[in-house]
Amino acid sequence: MTQEKQNSSLTAKLVPVMLAFFAMSFVDSVGTATNYVKESFNLSNTVANLCPSMVFFWFLVCSVPTGMLMNKIGRRKTVLVSLIVTVAALALPLMYYHFATLMLAFALLGIGNAIMQVSLNPLVSNIVSGQKLASFMTFGQFVKAIGSFIAPILAAWCAARFNNWAFMYGVFALEALVAFVLLAREDIQEEELSGKITGFKEAFALLGDPMILLCFVGIMCHVGIDVGTNTTAPQILIDRLGWTLSQAIYATSVYFMFRTIGCFLGAFLLAKYSAKGVFRISVSFMLVAMIGLFVFHNQWPIYACIALIGLGNSNIFSIIFSQALLYRPDKKNEVSGLMIMGLIGGTVFPLLMGYASDLMGSQNGSVLVMTLGVLYLLCLMGKIKSAA
Repeated sequence: MTQEKQNSSLTAKLVPVMLAFFAMSFVDSVGTATNYVKESFNLSNTVANLCPSMVFFWFLVCSVPTGMLMNKIGRRKTVLVSLIVTVAALALPLMYYHFATLMLAFALLGIGNAIMQVSLNPLVSNIVSGQKLASFMTFGQFVKAIGSFIAPILAAWCAARFNNWAFMYGVFALEALVAFVLLAREDIQEEELSGKITGFKEAFALLGDPMILLCFVGIMCHVGIDVGTNTTAPQILIDRLGWTLSQAIYATSVYFMFRTIGCFLGAFLLAKYSAKGVFRISVSFMLVAMIGLFVFHNQWPIYACIALIGLGNSNIFSIIFSQALLYRPDKKNEVSGLMIMGLIGGTVFPLLMGYASDLMGSQNGSVLVMTLGVLYLLCLMGKIKSAA
C-alpha cells in the first residue's frame, strides 16, 4: 500500500512537469508562425525572419539571470514564472493581431521558454533520481517533440476552420494554464542551493577554451539548422512547386515527426554505440539532405531531404552538450549555462538566411546558410570522443 501511495505521489508530481515539457514545445511553433506572418503582412524574407530571431535572442540574455532566480525562489516557482510569461505571450496575438504585437509576443515567448529551458530539467531531478532521472528527462524531450509536431497541423486546421491560424495559441495557452495550476498545487521538495552564483564574466571566460568555444558554436549551428528548417521548408515548396501556404505548411510537421523519431531512436543508439559514430551518421544525413535541397524540385524528394534533416539533427544537441560537460566536469554549471546561451543560433541563422534568400532571389540562400552550419558540424566531428 505504501508503494502504491509513493507511485501515486510520483505521478501527481510528474504530470504537471510533463505538461510543462509540452508547453516548452510552443517555441518551435515560431517557424510555422513566421510563414503565416509573412503572408499576412507581405513581408520580405529578411523581415519575416525577425520572428524566430525575436524568440531565440532571449536565450543569450536570460540563461544566467534564470540561474540566479532559481537560487532565490526555487526551481518549481521559476517554472511557474515561465508558464505565466508563456501564457501572456500566447494571449497577445489573440487580443490584437498586428505585426508589432506579434513581435512582442515572440519576444515574451522566447523569454518564457529560456526560463523554462534552464529550470525545468533541474526540477525533474527533485522528483526522480538515479537511473530513472535520465529516462524521465528523455521522456520529457519526447513529450516536447510531440508538441512541436502538432503545431503546424493545428495552425493549418485553425486557418482552414476559423480563417485565423493564431487561434492555435488559444489552445496552447489553455494547456499552459492547466500545467501552471497543477504544478502550483504540488509541493516538491528542493535541496538547499549553496556556492557562488555563476555570473556573465565566469561563463564567458570559458569561451577562451578552444573546446568549449567549438561546442558553443556547434550548439549555435544545431539550433540554427533546427529553426532554419522549421521556417524554410514550407517556403521551398511554395517557391518550387507553386503551392499555397496551407499546402506547404505540413512540411514542418514532416521535419518534427522525423526529429521525434530520431530522438526516440537516439536514446537506444547512444546506449549501444559510440557518440562519435552516431554524430558522424547524423551529420552525414544532414549533408546529403542539404545537397538534395539544392538539386530537387519535386515534392517527395524534398520531403525526403526534410526528413533526413529531422533525423540527423535530433541528437546533435545532446551529444555536443554531454561532450562539453565531460570536458570540464569541474565547471558543469558554467558550461551548462553557456551551452544554453548557444541557443542564440536561433536568432543568428534566420537573419542570415533571410538576407541570403533576398540577395539570391530564392530559398537557395537559406539552404546555403544551413549548409555552412552542417559543414561546421562536419569539422567538429573530429573533436567528438567515442564515449559521451
